[in-house]
Amino acid sequence: MSSRHFLTLLDLTPDELNRLVLRAIELKALNRAGDLYEPFKHRVLAMVFEKSSTRTRMSFEVGMAQLGGHAIFLSPRDTQLGRGEPIEDSARVLSRMSDIIMIRTFEHEKIERFAEYSSVPVINALTDLYHPCQLLADMQTYFEHRGDIRGRTVAWIGDGNNMCHSYINAARQFGFTLNIACPDGYLPDADILAAAGEQAVMLDSAQAAARGADLVVTDVWASMGQEEEQERRVRAFADYQVDSQVMQAAAVDALFMHCLPAHRDEEVSADVIDGAQSVVWDEAENRLHAQKALLELLLS
Repeated sequence: MSSRHFLTLLDLTPDELNRLVLRAIELKALNRAGDLYEPFKHRVLAMVFEKSSTRTRMSFEVGMAQLGGHAIFLSPRDTQLGRGEPIEDSARVLSRMSDIIMIRTFEHEKIERFAEYSSVPVINALTDLYHPCQLLADMQTYFEHRGDIRGRTVAWIGDGNNMCHSYINAARQFGFTLNIACPDGYLPDADILAAAGEQAVMLDSAQAAARGADLVVTDVWASMGQEEEQERRVRAFADYQVDSQVMQAAAVDALFMHCLPAHRDEEVSADVIDGAQSVVWDEAENRLHAQKALLELLLS
């Protein structure tokens, strides 16, 4: 039987995703109660990082430890993959020595090739095209604060990047409407957008996207690997900051999320990210619990 991978949200059914969110909430409660739940003793997670990380490394490593297993951190400096070994060869070897593999890299095609040759499940912990693990945490966080997100409206404001693409897929899978506002030249991938049909709508301003929204989300204007574009992007995104005026256009009980790290007073004003509507710290913590639920699903 071939292994099941999690490269995008579309790799699970809507029902599986909803059950995963509920399971993450259960695992969080178990952890807070101090109850030991260690189903994966002697199981190993290989963590392949080609991009730096704080939340991703901590959440997967701590999560595997809490489940009774072990995680091994592998950077390009530590592996032959970083010295040019073919992806196919690395996949074959790592999957013979570990039970599950997590990869954080640049090109999405690289993780697809790795998964093709891996004999164990592969998890996308971020590529330039998608960031599905973050969406699991975001959906858990929304459910904890406001209940089911189905039928709600979410505003994505900023770059049409990997987070935007994953929110487009989430709109399809979780049944909400996504309003998207991006400056010209920084729009989401046309094919990913088109596949969502009426679930994802492009609007012409941050205010328009936020109008009546139940959740407002943004991300940094320059992602990893785009630092040399910072000044040009600051100019292009000047009208796309999530500030108090944008939040006032949203529903009165709207939440604010950001996958972090954040640049205060660039993509989000300090009063919003540090304000009462912000749930970014719950969102960050929930990476741990959502990914434990994902590990459990793929390893069970």
